[in-house]
Amino acid sequence: MAKKTAVYDESAIQTLEALEHIRLRPGMYIGRVGDGSNPSDGIYVLLKEVIDNAVDEFIMGAGRKIEITRDGRRVTVRDYGRGIPLGKVIDCVSRINTGGKYNDDVFQFSVGLNGIGTKAVNALSSEFEVCSWRDGRYVRARFVRGELVEQKKGRDAGARTGTLVAFEPDPEIFGDYAWRDEFIARRLRYYAYLNRGLTLICNGEKFRSQEGLADLLREEIGELDPLYDIVHCSLERLEFAFTHTRNYGENYYSFVNGQYTNDGGTHQSAFREGLLKGINEYAGRSYAPADVRDGIVGAIAIKLKDPVFESQTKNKLGSTEVRGWIVPAVKDAVLIWLHKHEQQARTLVEKIQANERLRKELSAIRKEAKAREKKTAIRIPKLTDCKIHRQDRHRRAEETSIFLTEGDSAGGSMIQARDVDTQAVFTLKGKPLNCFGLKRDAIYRNDELYNIMRALGIEDSIDNLRYERVIIATDADVDGMHIRNLLLTYFLRYFEELVTRGHLHILETPLFRVRNRQRTIYCYSEAERDAALGQLDGKVEITRFKGLGEISPAELKQFIGDDMRLVQVSPRSMSEVQKSLEFYMGKNTPERRRFIEDNLIPDIA
Repeated sequence: MAKKTAVYDESAIQTLEALEHIRLRPGMYIGRVGDGSNPSDGIYVLLKEVIDNAVDEFIMGAGRKIEITRDGRRVTVRDYGRGIPLGKVIDCVSRINTGGKYNDDVFQFSVGLNGIGTKAVNALSSEFEVCSWRDGRYVRARFVRGELVEQKKGRDAGARTGTLVAFEPDPEIFGDYAWRDEFIARRLRYYAYLNRGLTLICNGEKFRSQEGLADLLREEIGELDPLYDIVHCSLERLEFAFTHTRNYGENYYSFVNGQYTNDGGTHQSAFREGLLKGINEYAGRSYAPADVRDGIVGAIAIKLKDPVFESQTKNKLGSTEVRGWIVPAVKDAVLIWLHKHEQQARTLVEKIQANERLRKELSAIRKEAKAREKKTAIRIPKLTDCKIHRQDRHRRAEETSIFLTEGDSAGGSMIQARDVDTQAVFTLKGKPLNCFGLKRDAIYRNDELYNIMRALGIEDSIDNLRYERVIIATDADVDGMHIRNLLLTYFLRYFEELVTRGHLHILETPLFRVRNRQRTIYCYSEAERDAALGQLDGKVEITRFKGLGEISPAELKQFIGDDMRLVQVSPRSMSEVQKSLEFYMGKNTPERRRFIEDNLIPDIA
């Protein structure tokens, strides 16, 4: 019997109110939803939208303090800026495309120019409250899931001018979420670094910076000694800082109007170009860009009217006109610093010359690796690519992923279960080389690690990455954990920028299948398994999945589809990475053994 097709006529056309649409399609407005376990999850985007408005007041010279209070799931943000005009308080938090940021005289540099910010917070909160105080008067309004339920106004002569916003993200949207205070603290530190003179106080903890981006780099570098003092320049619309360390690759922290652009963009490219030009002019040489940048850690922040971003979440700046003024400004400032600090300038140039020597040595090793590659196979061994890349090797669509999985059994299941259009699978032969403490030539001499580079397209540059998401998919046993750590070491040591840009993830698959005749429940922890046992009647069967190969392709398909659980690898700082790698992958065997014995998990032992 043919399936009945719904009639497509006037009755099929629907019109949603703006806040209804935000609730229906939250990902369009806040990116990933998540449960609070990742700093990119939606609840932190909601908090950011509210704090952004308070920071905009500081930027416009009104209010030097912002107070944030978290009480359970409810968060309150109080600023001491100009306060929302009282007649427009409700409109500003509930009507799309309503706000003062369209007026250049009132707000000159702002990220939230699309009129969505607090409206999205309102729509996605189970309860939302706003209050504005101006000239001894106030207006207060309370909403439930975007619907206005209460409003008050009157006199309050003792209250300081400003705005208060309180909200509780809605469990109907975010599920069983939880705030992580360390993620909030990191965001607040960034606000302080980008707005010198602003004080942010969160549950009694104070965040303030005197030296802006230089302080940011000091925190990120931590115990990794910079080769020379951090170069720091602050101009009216541009601030930047940089230094070199002994790490590989290059790392940047870039911002536009306070927005962290983790994928960089035109401002970051212009900064790199200006830096290269300044150093080359000072040295009277034409150093290769890779030699100047290897080991560099930099930060750049610009203020820009009407910035153009390449996505709704504003991860990458697309405004092309910034190059014209950023390049010469950076070049001139770098030249001045180099001439004023001759001894440190020599250290910088010596680092570049050392990079140049290593690159030439590595070039010969790369040629050997490419020659070896041609002899062994035309294709990359153990890579089953997706259709997008078979059609266009250089395309990297936002939806593409590659799974790095262990063994033919797991790889076979993955290949059968995947989306052939967008998901690729690279099957590891066994345990990769522990490359901690090794020089860069080691990863070109090792076939497995070199083939991973080839599969990802990063043999020559991280900018050639072929997949949006690189996903480590290993078994939930001791060997799987070890392989995961070896791969993390590989990426964090030699391709740290791939991690800091948010491309590296770990796949979570269920540990248990609990089922009876009527129902099957997949559980990701022992607690979930125990809860599932209480939900099922009769004879219950429990299966413990120790390997991905034990999950049938039909079952695995649902765990790598639209509801795939991923943990983004997000290091707190570069210094934390170094300390963790030293502890887990270094030569401190007795100390590590004691740690393992004290923290042994019987279930995976």
